[in-house]
Amino acid sequence: MPGDTFQKKRFIEQNENLRAIQSELPPFCISFFRAIADNTSILTRVNYAYDLRLFFKFLCVEEKIFPHDVIKDFPLDELGKITSENIELFLEYLSAYKGADGTVTNSECGKSRKLSTLRSFFKYYFKKGQAASNVASLVQLPKLHEKTITRLEADEAANLLDVVESGASLSPAQARCHRYTKIRDVAILTLFLTTGIRISELVGINVQDIDFSVNGFRITRKGGSQAILYFNAEAEKALKDHLSGRNAPDAVRGSEDALFLSLQHKRMSVRSVQNLVKKYARIIAPLKRISPHKLRSTYGTMLYQETGDIYLVADVLGHKDVNTTKKHYAAISDEKRRMAARAVKIRDD
Repeated sequence: MPGDTFQKKRFIEQNENLRAIQSELPPFCISFFRAIADNTSILTRVNYAYDLRLFFKFLCVEEKIFPHDVIKDFPLDELGKITSENIELFLEYLSAYKGADGTVTNSECGKSRKLSTLRSFFKYYFKKGQAASNVASLVQLPKLHEKTITRLEADEAANLLDVVESGASLSPAQARCHRYTKIRDVAILTLFLTTGIRISELVGINVQDIDFSVNGFRITRKGGSQAILYFNAEAEKALKDHLSGRNAPDAVRGSEDALFLSLQHKRMSVRSVQNLVKKYARIIAPLKRISPHKLRSTYGTMLYQETGDIYLVADVLGHKDVNTTKKHYAAISDEKRRMAARAVKIRDD
């Protein structure tokens, strides 16, 4: 577990969240979470818990397939009575159902992730001899349609930073805030576009994580491992400008070390950074839904175009599997193959 106070706080919060959800699940589920603890991140286990709570709620409360008004009352000996048809009905239910804040929908990707949770869950109890089979493995994964990869072009990325610096086209209310946040916002957008950092990594950076002698900073990756990301001269200037005007004495307790502070002098949250990116991106690319993750894709694309090294891109972006990187940048490879087809000519017309 990293020694960083922010990361410790997040880890504790996620564990508390997991325990709260587990308290609503059938008691026998505890052994499943204990078994996967060493091979999964806390965030993965939280997502598994949400998925299982929704599944048991569907079985017992929504469709009343099993006669239990409270999902905690679902006994282990009834696990073997769940059929593949029950799971197929659950996937159909996920298309649109009533949640606490209105109708919730799931795409093929969302359904596939929840089915993967059930496959892991039933596989565990099948191996323990407490379920007749892994019925979830009998259900076919939803067909995933290829998504169009959205990213900024090089000129759009430059325009984005220009807009952040100038404040052009902001509303009057946004312009008033911009007076106080411009330098901070430039630093945030520059880091996204020149390092490919994840949003969760960015909000966790502390001032002492930065080392200008090597132009690098320490981040905590998904799963808790740490890495050093290096930045260029453009990012160096943006960071130094930001640090020179950062009001550390005004930070609320617990946020004193945070690199990026909100107007309320707290460590910026993931949601606030998402809103910040959308605010500026709508101005320069109104037809594209640009998020921090799309800026990460923009950086990955530019890096691959410059180097042609997919393994370097995977390493810098923190992808554990290079196939993930290849999938996201397949369109670029296709374009290079088309260029290769046009490059060699045997006879003149």
